Amino acid sequence: MLDTGTPGHDRGEAVTDAQKLHHPRSLTAFRTTKLLVGCYLGISVLTLVAVVLLSGDAALVTDAVWVRVVIVVASALLMFLSAVRTARGSRRAYRRLRILSGVMLAAIAVILAVPGAFPVWLKIEQGVCGLLLLGVAALVNGKHLRAVFAVG
Repeated sequence: MLDTGTPGHDRGEAVTDAQKLHHPRSLTAFRTTKLLVGCYLGISVLTLVAVVLLSGDAALVTDAVWVRVVIVVASALLMFLSAVRTARGSRRAYRRLRILSGVMLAAIAVILAVPGAFPVWLKIEQGVCGLLLLGVAALVNGKHLRAVFAVG
């Protein structure tokens, strides 16, 4: 059963059955996802601050670093908002979270694999972010949450 207009939900979009949404496994998955994405956002913002502070050193902060870090902060913010809305039952936010976590993981893999494209310090930071996103991707693509957000 779907609720299509319960006040307080994501702009009237279809939400999952409340029983599935409030199942202890669901609540744990949502809490862990928000924690992991929150850490990803925090690290990303701190990295942006570091880029601003180190911007005078062209060897440490290249144009590619600026572009990458800004994209990461924007994606991390969108992912965090999506994680919060997913926990409230939004299927659109759930799909967005699944897509973004996969896309950002793929982008991180490329950054880590391409030699010399980015400074070592950014590769280390991206590796840490990749581990966080690997956890997010495992949770949001796991059997339980897929069943919670199954259309039916």
